[in-house]
Amino acid sequence: MASELRFEVETPLGFSVRVSPSYWQFIVTVKHPTMAGMETEVQATLRQPEEIRRSRSDANVYLFYREQFIQRWFCAVARRLNGEGFLITTYPTDAIKAGEIIWRR
Repeated sequence: MASELRFEVETPLGFSVRVSPSYWQFIVTVKHPTMAGMETEVQATLRQPEEIRRSRSDANVYLFYREQFIQRWFCAVARRLNGEGFLITTYPTDAIKAGEIIWRR
């Protein structure tokens, strides 16, 4: 199983988020090419975020934010379903989206 994972990270919410090599490739080539080479930063965002918000459109989706620079964050979006977490996408942003704050450092 480990060979099928690009990475798996434990979050402060008590569940792990994982991503496969093929899905990571999809994220960095199709969804957000600016995240290529940022795997370590994405893992840190999931492991040690500054803030976690619940998506306003899906209660099983969480947005993990970690400051990159002043007023610039990495956002890692993960879904938790049946106790398991999956990375949906990740991107740099200059604004934290609205949503219920469920965890803050």
